[in-house]
Amino acid sequence: MSEQKPETIALIRAVADSPKRDNSVYHQAMAEARQAFEQAETALDGPVKVKIKTKTKRNGDYVVKWTFKRIKE
Repeated sequence: MSEQKPETIALIRAVADSPKRDNSVYHQAMAEARQAFEQAETALDGPVKVKIKTKTKRNGDYVVKWTFKRIKE
C-alpha cells in the first residue's frame, strides 16, 4: 500500500470505517409479510393470490395495500 496515493489510502480507510447498513427494518417487514400470507391462507382456507396497490402520501409516507383473494381450484 505504500505505492498508492494518500487520497486512495484515505478513501479505503473511510470505506472500511463507514458504518454497516442496518437491514433490521427490512427483515421485520418481510417477516410481517410472510405472517400476513399465512393468516390469509388460514382465513380463506387455501392458497391465495395477492393484489398490491402502492402510493406515496403528501407527507412522504409510503403506503402499501394488500388484497388477498382465494385461488379457485
